[in-house]
Amino acid sequence: MEYRSLGRSDLRISTIGFGCMSLGTDEAAATKLIHRALGAGVNYFDTADLYDKGLNESMMGRILRGKREEVVLATKVGNQWRPDGSGWDWNPRKEYIIKAVEESLSRLQTDRIDLYQLHGGTMEDPIDETIEAFELLRQQGKIRYYGISSIRPAVIREYSRRSRIISVMLQYSLLDRRAEEHCLDELREQGIGVLARGSVAKGLLAGKPVSAYAGGRERGAVYLDHSIAEVEGAARVVAELSGSNRSAAQTALQYVLYNSAITSAVVGLRTVVQLEDAVGALEAPWLTAIENQALRGAVRVNYYDKHL
Repeated sequence: MEYRSLGRSDLRISTIGFGCMSLGTDEAAATKLIHRALGAGVNYFDTADLYDKGLNESMMGRILRGKREEVVLATKVGNQWRPDGSGWDWNPRKEYIIKAVEESLSRLQTDRIDLYQLHGGTMEDPIDETIEAFELLRQQGKIRYYGISSIRPAVIREYSRRSRIISVMLQYSLLDRRAEEHCLDELREQGIGVLARGSVAKGLLAGKPVSAYAGGRERGAVYLDHSIAEVEGAARVVAELSGSNRSAAQTALQYVLYNSAITSAVVGLRTVVQLEDAVGALEAPWLTAIENQALRGAVRVNYYDKHL
């Protein structure tokens, strides 16, 4: 396993991170998978109070009992479940964040969160108040560092400028290169780490049939603004460049990690096979510059058209 420093912090995290949202509620299976990941060198685990209404955090707390010092534990805040459980509302207010962190700490069975992330964000938020909450939690020792999970360039830019975030989690893959235009170079220059999610584009770059994902749609966009033909074309080039050297998922992950702004590809893992495939991306022959360029030329670049 390879480890990289997350932004300007002293957190050293595995370049393959574990996205916990996909774990489900089978705790025995999740325990086996998490322990297998630890054995493979994965040390970054990313959950959120939103997932399964807090049950994901609770399960992770039980699974990591006795192994807390081995991991970099991240969670998120900002989406407040309604009392009747019918959905959630966005709440970036200081009062709520201060309350929510106590609940996350309790569920995770820990005295501090290594990385506490704002789970979204808009330009209409009371940004200074939100930052004040995170800074207070740092001073109190309840969190070590904080970051933001967002795909909105304007919001990312404001937090990069006005706060001491060490990381940004955003969506990035061969089929979603929007961050290349507005975020990645700036974040690299500012020393802010990038956690990439969605690296295999919901499996579309790892062999999942596009027709199944499209749900009967034959025209129009099926993944962001990409058509079925464009997605199939990208997947075909990924498969061709993989050959016997790498799996398609490994090639997709290597494409993401090839960008020097990316600290870790955080992968939603459900099975041991998926885990071994993802971790194996670091052991497989690395993409050459020519292969990387071939991938970049395989699909039209997409761009942000909102929240700039």
